[in-house]
Amino acid sequence: MSRLILIDAPIDDAAQIPLLTRHLDRDSLDSDEGEVLFERAGHNTHDVQRNTHKYFSYEEAVDEAGFGFFHGILLVVCGWANASDAVEILCVSFLLPTARCDLNLSSSDMGFLTASIFLGMMVGGYLWGYLADQRGRQKVLVISLTVNGVFGALASFAPWFWLFLILRFISGIGVGGSIPVIFSYFSEFQPRLKRGAMISALATFWMAGNILAAGLAWLVIPQTWLHFGLGGLDFQSWRVFVVLCSVPSLTSALIFKLAMPESPRFLMEAGLETEALLVFRRMFAFNNRGSLKTFPVRRLIVSSEKTERETRSSGTCTQRLFNLLKQGLAPIRQLFVGELASRSTCLVFIFYCISFGYYGLWMWFPELLKRAEDGGSPCANASRLQSLDNQSCYPVKTAVYMEGFLTAASSLPGNIFTILLMDVIGGKVLLSGQCSMPHSQVNQGVDGGPPDQDLVMASPISRPEPH
Repeated sequence: MSRLILIDAPIDDAAQIPLLTRHLDRDSLDSDEGEVLFERAGHNTHDVQRNTHKYFSYEEAVDEAGFGFFHGILLVVCGWANASDAVEILCVSFLLPTARCDLNLSSSDMGFLTASIFLGMMVGGYLWGYLADQRGRQKVLVISLTVNGVFGALASFAPWFWLFLILRFISGIGVGGSIPVIFSYFSEFQPRLKRGAMISALATFWMAGNILAAGLAWLVIPQTWLHFGLGGLDFQSWRVFVVLCSVPSLTSALIFKLAMPESPRFLMEAGLETEALLVFRRMFAFNNRGSLKTFPVRRLIVSSEKTERETRSSGTCTQRLFNLLKQGLAPIRQLFVGELASRSTCLVFIFYCISFGYYGLWMWFPELLKRAEDGGSPCANASRLQSLDNQSCYPVKTAVYMEGFLTAASSLPGNIFTILLMDVIGGKVLLSGQCSMPHSQVNQGVDGGPPDQDLVMASPISRPEPH
């Protein structure tokens, strides 16, 4: 059923609404098929009459909102959330050299522990991705970051390996939602010509998270005096480190809940034209602080076909869960149909290879360095891990964490290089150059961000077409 909505809201209304603190809550949102269009209103009556039949798309509306201070704030907030995910993932690798004694970990136990968060991310990616399209990016970010932080912190109180493993898995479910959604949310505020460079800038915060995790480990874990009794639990310094690693996720969730608006593109696709217009006005107001300019978009026209509700309330609980799973996997099936099939297969293979080298080595670096420090070989202690006592883990050698910190900081040159050249030579060239470099998988990609972000920027599926 087609619908036509005209909204002519006074420009001055935006001044009465807080620019970043208004939140839009809605229990259920449907997606509209079709394109949401804007009609541009001029600064005077003549311009309004002249542009009566001129329509502006989402991309043009974003351009009208401008680029400036708002996007700087957005970069810092989203960057902090991106860094919090990096901290949560890498914190396990830095605690292994000492936690292996307190939790009586064998080499296989440590392998399961490092894998648990990635298994959680795989589950969370499907769950949160679907919910982000149905309920909104901002809501999903608040919940997933909270899950990440809360269960990450609870893991510090786990006295047994199996409980620590479960809590890290649940924390990984939260990470699996925030990593992909944060990039979608961020990119939907960016003008087309700035999008590539801004996504590269956001990816640099992953490197910042790596440096933060390594720096915290270097500062906290070697402090063996930093422990106390908590009931029957000896709360060692590595447990304090785990608690500190959850702080970035929790603070990010709080900021998104209290201060950040919903994605204007999601609002437009959900049929919330008035709310989308208000978000664009706030962007314009922040980007033109101190200016007498008024936002030139004041009338919104939507003409689309309403789709059937994707989440039904009818049927048994099992049927509803099956329908939810089916709908969540539907977009993934579309990636492997038609001309997208070969591209998707190629990108999945590249992502697998990069992640295998990057995470496979990064997660074990501190433990391998610890073994090398103790026995001269990364495998020197492998045969006696089952019988380790605290004497073999304490005192902690600070060189292990110093080397981890230097490794995390080593991606800074490539980071700067990518920001400067992303929109000049393109993501595919940068990605191919990265893969051709020796040990490139260890260095977090050319941009210093998560490996999957290299694919997002290089992919012909996701990259915007030029004007």
